[in-house]
Amino acid sequence: MMIKAIIFDLDGTLIDSMGLWRQVDEDFLTSRGCNVPADLFDHLPGGNSFIQTAQYFKDRFALSETVEEIMQIWTDMVSEHYSSTVKLKSGAAELLKLLKEKGLKIGLGTSNSYELAYKSLSFNGVWHHFEAVITGDMHLMGKPFPDIYLKCAEQLGVKPSECIVIEILWPGCKQGKTRVWRPLPFMIMTVLSIIPASKNLRMPL
Repeated sequence: MMIKAIIFDLDGTLIDSMGLWRQVDEDFLTSRGCNVPADLFDHLPGGNSFIQTAQYFKDRFALSETVEEIMQIWTDMVSEHYSSTVKLKSGAAELLKLLKEKGLKIGLGTSNSYELAYKSLSFNGVWHHFEAVITGDMHLMGKPFPDIYLKCAEQLGVKPSECIVIEILWPGCKQGKTRVWRPLPFMIMTVLSIIPASKNLRMPL
């Protein structure tokens, strides 16, 4: 099967934002009198989309804010960084340009919000490369469920088996292979970055 499209993860794969989200979790919870538990993301149910993570925080810490308010607070906390300081990982811009020159379609599949994805990739001058953008504030099951990837492939106009997904988190890749990519044997999942990810580090993928 010919590969026609590449779908990229965002945080930790295309952009260097991992540490920023750890600080957001700490600041957000401590400002509400909550300690940051070591197992913060060990029991995240359902998926880790922006919406689902906000619901998880609300339920686990009995927060008074609505899910929408929590998402907006997080967005406000990092918005300036995403639009002015969060840089692309080394080689990412060159890779995107090369893939485009080769005639491949490029998509983005992230658990982060559309607003933050747009701000970051626009700031870094690569937003125009993406023909489809599927984000975690859309009403889809979050990673590690495959819905984001499948919707992105649909918008790109290709079959899932004609895509390569570039991810950073091995659990996301593993879950993808066991849940959806096994019936689609030509789908390939790989890892762009070699930076290890802590299981306690929030990943808006």
